[in-house]
Amino acid sequence: MTLIHSSTGLDRQCHLPPLPPSPVPTPQPNSFNIVRGNVASLSVSVHNPRDTDQIRFMNHLTAILLLAVSPLLALAAEFHVTVQGDDAQDGSRRRPFRSLSAAARVAQPGDVITVHAGTYRECVTPPRGGLSDARRITYRAAAGERVFLKGSEIVRGWRLFKPGVWTVTLPNSFFGDYNPYRDLIKGDWFNDHRRPHHTGEVYLNGKSLWEMPQLDRVVNPRPVPGAADPDGSTWTWYCESDDAGITLYANFHDRNPNEQLVEINVRRTVFYPAAPGVNYLTVRGFHMSHAATQWAPPTAGQVGLIGTHWSRGWIIEDNVVTDSKCSGITLGKYSDQWDNTSANSAEGYVKTIERALANGWNPETIGHHIVRRNVISDCEQTGICGSLGAIFSQIHDNHIFNIWAKRQFSGAEMGGIKLHAAIDVVIRHNRIHDAGRALWMDWMAQGTRITGNLCYRNTTDDLFVEVNHGPFLVDHNLFLSGIGLQDWSQGGAYAHNLFTGKIVNRQELRRDTPYHPPHATVLAGLTNISGGDDRFYNNIFVGAGATNASGTGLAVYDVRERPLQTGGNLYLNGARPYARESQPAVFNGLNPLVRVREHDRQVWLDFAAGPELKTPTTVLVTTDLFGRTAVAGLPYVNPHGSPLVLDRDYLDTKRKSAAPAVGPFEKLGRGVVKIRVW
Repeated sequence: MTLIHSSTGLDRQCHLPPLPPSPVPTPQPNSFNIVRGNVASLSVSVHNPRDTDQIRFMNHLTAILLLAVSPLLALAAEFHVTVQGDDAQDGSRRRPFRSLSAAARVAQPGDVITVHAGTYRECVTPPRGGLSDARRITYRAAAGERVFLKGSEIVRGWRLFKPGVWTVTLPNSFFGDYNPYRDLIKGDWFNDHRRPHHTGEVYLNGKSLWEMPQLDRVVNPRPVPGAADPDGSTWTWYCESDDAGITLYANFHDRNPNEQLVEINVRRTVFYPAAPGVNYLTVRGFHMSHAATQWAPPTAGQVGLIGTHWSRGWIIEDNVVTDSKCSGITLGKYSDQWDNTSANSAEGYVKTIERALANGWNPETIGHHIVRRNVISDCEQTGICGSLGAIFSQIHDNHIFNIWAKRQFSGAEMGGIKLHAAIDVVIRHNRIHDAGRALWMDWMAQGTRITGNLCYRNTTDDLFVEVNHGPFLVDHNLFLSGIGLQDWSQGGAYAHNLFTGKIVNRQELRRDTPYHPPHATVLAGLTNISGGDDRFYNNIFVGAGATNASGTGLAVYDVRERPLQTGGNLYLNGARPYARESQPAVFNGLNPLVRVREHDRQVWLDFAAGPELKTPTTVLVTTDLFGRTAVAGLPYVNPHGSPLVLDRDYLDTKRKSAAPAVGPFEKLGRGVVKIRVW
């Protein structure tokens, strides 16, 4: 008999609708609404006011009502959730709930949901959000307690099938209305490598096994060619299904699965609203894992292990997010009848943008999220992704690794952080490694700033900027992988970076892609990428040797029609300067021996520094230095329009106002210096 263990006995489904409700309504300018716990709603609205006297009267009445209810606003409630609780209770500290979902159903703007130590196997679909930054709903792990939210269930009752191989059969009733072992990964720009991939997964003691397309690959496992973990790729699983249910086969080697922790994905997500427009939520301090997420292309709904679902003002902080079949954190768009119908074309995505504008894509409704201090790993598509929904957001101090580690499938939507339309987004001080591609800014990276990030051991590249027209700024980053920059854009500015890999630059004349007015989502125009029109100031480029034509340095831009603006750059160990650069500092025979060392949770950078660091003629980097982009005609400014001044280095050390140091560090020293960079 098969024994199936659930720690909560809760409904296993997320009940995400196949299509979203109506587009997010635009807030009425003269409306006022307060909801507080069990306090009745108080609402005053004016629709289509006929004269200014009525507007004045209603504004005066609104002010009086605000004063009257202000004591109620201070009465924010705290609900508690424990594994010993009961959803029939009231959620107080003495009578806690058993599930986060029960707390979510009653929490109102301003309330806090505190979850205590334990494992909670459920999908949280918050029905409402907060009203503002000051009146948000907060979901948090109790201080000092380890709280696990999982989209999986424990499965026991495995039977020995062959030596090392075990099998279990699960009825359809176990899965309810969603069965990850019948759901194949699919979507725009997805490459299945001519084999099926299910959204389900099998885990042994917290580590995912590798899905195989044939039972024989489970019975007779062999290392997957090119796998980063060859031994791990021999721990395999396979599934079959019929009208009654599904049968799983798994090679556990010398382990008895009935004596170990074996879990399988059963939920599409772990924390995701069922409808758009659930605003101003904080999610803090959880260990979140095991989601049967579907492929998340920019032209379809993007459901992550945790996701904002076309909302505004979330804070996702201090969480551990692991083992999503596709994406970890999504800041993306809604679903509709046009999902995955783009024919993988630029024209199809332009139509997606036009529909999004009609569906509330504007700074008042969407974006403004903060994603910070999370650890994100072992997701096979992206660590963080978002199409259109990440505008005006801040993504900083996250540790992202082991993204696309198995590489059993691929596609054009993969990376540590992959954003479409990163309008006025700041991506700062993230550590991204072993991720294939670290950072991918695809379409409409306008007003974007990528600053102080640490990228290494990424096998595709550290930064890919694709078909953007600028302005965007890339400064004070450590790009230490084999390809530091893949540039299919124009109008970018690069300052005080360290590049130890190649730069790849190309035009894109086949696609017309958008640009915008400053700090806005509406379209100003469409054009292709002829290339160039970039700025490179005060960077260090390290080649692979004086005689090695490695593609390091800026010589790859010599063929572009639009010229670069350059100055203050340092070229070492064979890196080649831009042909039209005035007085470049070139030291072909000097190798700085750049090395990354990981120790415990710290990362150190070794760099052999000498007098050559004083050679480049540098200037303080400001808005005035960069000028305006050729296509959009816009200056390089901060997201809110204030002028740029790059007066702090990677370590937040104050820079000299005259002749600042080249590269990311203002005070590098002499000799082999060792700098803690994380």
